[in-house]
Parts: sequence; C-alpha cells; structure tokens
Amino acid sequence: MNPSTAQAKVIVDELVRNTVSHVVLCPGSRNAPLSLALHEASTAGRLQLHVRIDERGAAFLALGIAARTGRPVALVCTSGTAAANFHPAVLEADRAGVPLIVLTADRPPELRAAGANQVIEQQRLYGNAVRYFDELAVAERRAGQNAYWRSQICRAWNAAYGEWRCGPVHLNIPFREPLVPDGDPEWYESLDGRPGGARWTELPDFGALPSFVVPSARCGLVIACDSGVGAASEWAERHGWPVVSETGGLGLSGSSAITSGVWLLGAEQFIERHRPEQVLCLGRPTVFRQVQALLSDAEVEVLLVRPDSDWPAPAHNVRQVGQWFDEPSKPADPEWLASWQRADRAATEAVSTALRREPWPSGLRVAAELVDTLPPEALLVVGSSNPARDVALAGRMRPDVLVHRNRGVAGIDGTVSTAIGAATVHRGHSYALLGDLTFLHDVNGLLADDRPDLTIVVLNDDGGGIFSLLEQGAPEHRDSFERVFGTPHGADLGALCAGFNVPHTLAESLDEFRDALRPAPGLRVVEVRVDRSRHRDLHARVRQAVSDVLH
Repeated sequence: MNPSTAQAKVIVDELVRNTVSHVVLCPGSRNAPLSLALHEASTAGRLQLHVRIDERGAAFLALGIAARTGRPVALVCTSGTAAANFHPAVLEADRAGVPLIVLTADRPPELRAAGANQVIEQQRLYGNAVRYFDELAVAERRAGQNAYWRSQICRAWNAAYGEWRCGPVHLNIPFREPLVPDGDPEWYESLDGRPGGARWTELPDFGALPSFVVPSARCGLVIACDSGVGAASEWAERHGWPVVSETGGLGLSGSSAITSGVWLLGAEQFIERHRPEQVLCLGRPTVFRQVQALLSDAEVEVLLVRPDSDWPAPAHNVRQVGQWFDEPSKPADPEWLASWQRADRAATEAVSTALRREPWPSGLRVAAELVDTLPPEALLVVGSSNPARDVALAGRMRPDVLVHRNRGVAGIDGTVSTAIGAATVHRGHSYALLGDLTFLHDVNGLLADDRPDLTIVVLNDDGGGIFSLLEQGAPEHRDSFERVFGTPHGADLGALCAGFNVPHTLAESLDEFRDALRPAPGLRVVEVRVDRSRHRDLHARVRQAVSDVLH
C-alpha cells in the first residue's frame, strides 16, 4: 500500500470513530486518496457522502448540515483556489459557532518549492477564523504513522466540537504520488484503530461548566437572537419578563412573547415610557438598528448570554457576560409585562390590518403568508437582507417552526446550499425565504444529486431591494440609486431553474402562492415578483399605523 492511500484510509476511519457521519467532498486530483477512501466508507454505510462540484456551495452545504445536527461535518477539497473558495463558509462558521472539519489536500513541500501547478499558500489560509490549524507531515512508510494520523484527527475534532466554543478547524494534508491505490494491501505497521470502534483519544464533548448571568431588575426585557429562543421563552414566562426575538414570532411561545417586539422597539414614544432597567440578550443581534440602539442606551444595563468570548457591545457597556442565565434576584413588576402585552396586541392588529389593505404582493405580506402556511415542525431557512427583516416584522407566533439564518457574518453567500444542507438532515418539511440576489449568488447550489424536500421561496424585486429601506434609498439619492444600489439584473429565474432540472412556479396571485406552498417531495422554487419601489413607503405606512395605536 502506498503512503497516501494508507494515510487517507486512516483519516477517514478516525473521522467516523469521532462521530463524523456527514462528509462533503469536491472532486480533484490531489485529494484523490481521500475521495477514494470516503467512497469506500460511504459504500460500506459508515458515513453519508455528499459530492459537489462548486467548492463555495459545498462549504455552505456542510455548514447547513452541521448547524442543524450540531455535530462536526468534514469538508474535503483539492489544492489551490478550491481551498480558497471554502473561506466564506469558514468565516460564517467561525462567527456562528458551527463545527466544521476542513481537510484541504496540498502538494508536498518539494513541489510547492518548485512552483508546481495549482499551488497557493494553504498554511493558515483561514487565519484566525479557525479554532485549530495543523499541516500533517507527508505520509511515509515508517512506524508510528497510524498513531500520529489518528491523534491529529482527534485533536481537530476536539477543537471543532469538544471544547466550550464550537467552530471550524483546518487540516492541510500534502499528498505525494501515487494518489491512487497500487493494489498492494500491505503496510509497514497495523493501520487498525482502537478496539470496538473507539476513537484514538477519548475526549469529553464539552469543557467546563457554563458561567451564568444573574438578572436583578423588576422591569427587564429579554431579546432572543438565533440561539436559545425556546429557552428564553420559558424563562421569560416563569419570571414575568417580556421577550422579543430577532426572528419575530418564530420559535417564541408563552404569554410573555411579544411578537410585534421589533415594531415596538422602533416606536420612540413607546420606548420612552417602556425603557427596561436591564436587557437580557441571548446571542448576537445583527438585523435591527432599534435593537442596537436599545443595547447602546446608557440607562439600560445589558446582560449578555453568548457561549464564546466575542460578545456584541454597541456602546461597550455590557454589565455581565455568561454562557447561560440564572434565576433573577428580584421578582418582576407584573404591570410591566401587562403593559407590553397590551401594546403587543394593539401593534399586532395594526400591522395585520395595514398589510391587508396593501395590494398583493409585498415582502412583508409574502413573509406573513409563508409563516402562516408552514406545516407543523417545519424548518425555515431565512436569507439575509429583506427576508430576515420581513419574517420578524410580519410573521405571527409559531413556536413549532425551526429557524436557521446565516447571521455569523450575515452575508448572502451560499444560502441555497445552506438551505439544502439543513433540509437534508431535517425530519419534516423544509422551506427557505430568499431574495433574488441571494438566490442568484448561489444558484449553483441547485446542482445537487441528493435533493431533499425543500421549497425555496424567492422574493424577486429585481435587485438590491434592501437598500431602498436604508439611507441610500432616500429621495435625495434617487439619481445614483439604480446604478450602484438597485442593480437590476433582469434574470429569468424560471429558465435558470429549468437548466438545473428544478421545478419552478411563478406565483402571481395570493391563491397561487398558497397552493405552491403545499408540502411536496423534492426540491422546488416558488418565485414571487414584487416592486421594490414600494418597499420604503409600505414600511413607513405600517410604522405609522403602529405608532397611531400606541399613543
């Protein structure tokens, strides 16, 4: 057996022993030893192998699987720009705390020194975005190799998952030729792992016990981001604090849930009368400026629950940081919660009434209808930009819906692939709500051999609709807006889907949209075309309707 084949077989075997059950592979020559070993393990039923030809999409597919399973996923490619194309997903995994084990094949040092083809500097390619980096020594026919290879896989797994903060790790693996098996099954030493399928080095799944923050205010507010929404709802229900979420009503439950919370936080007169003494913030808020403004308020104490060392502090005034929250030291003021509940009922009705008066379709109305129509226990992957805002602003309370958002660095990269990855491991129906630019940015993600039951709703406003809601969309910037922010593309999404053999529906009426959302097998795209010139005025009208009922 040649050294490259032996090394690859051992690496794959030890990955499986370390509970890695999903591997995403991109084809290449230099990673051929790993590709063949992975195929062998997949054929034997030891792991599930996903093969993708686009490295960027492949990395986000792995991210989606890892985010939903909570377990490390291995990601494999050849050398050169293939490895560089993993970088956006590695950055997202770092900021979102998603465990990935990135295995990049490489030329051996003598070929790199000779200026060989398809060579870049892959050592520490991802900088400080990874929890651990190592370049394995080039495999040699000598004693001690088996133990070394297995030990390094255990180190990588522990850094990705076993320590207190999950995230990506990177192993760079130089392979010398021959890169395919030579027909000789013999090796210098035994390549067996530990008896009974055990991992080479036994490691705990998690590190030290978590630290806790201790709320102490009678008038407090819980803000839940992507993690811990359900737990936040339960805590708020027990202790009488209102709870709002950056995903609106998705995942929230109980009488303390304030589904119109984002609208309320944006109503200046309401906040003047309802400024909390403390805010218990779970996770890292990234979408709404009104949330950032509250966390920056000098009169508000911020208690932050985030299981890593990188915490958001808009005004650098965070009072406590912990990995979880404890029982409060004081009972809540019952009138405080009651006041938020009354405002929530009024605001929710005002939003619903205002949207019913608007012509179909609009981003807010599409999001509201989608949330209403989702079947029980559905997964909803929400794209960045307008979809992330629309579901929070218009969706009703759905505690039974699971939500995933790529909010680590909040990019639009790879969201189609992320949704397919998440849907692959979700037991139930899956949906995604994406903008047209997000969809086009990762349209290659549709090129999948293993297609889960996933309905992708594309809100097509022919360009960068999010900018119409920001300062760039103000009337005084009208002359430059279309050229540098609106960026209309005119793409035919139906034709693109046909090219990928993915069913496409253009839902032009509300009834057609509702019908297109019925659960169905396989991968499909539902397109809704909206006029982005209406976004700014629509949001202003709904905001005014909320303000009117709160006075």
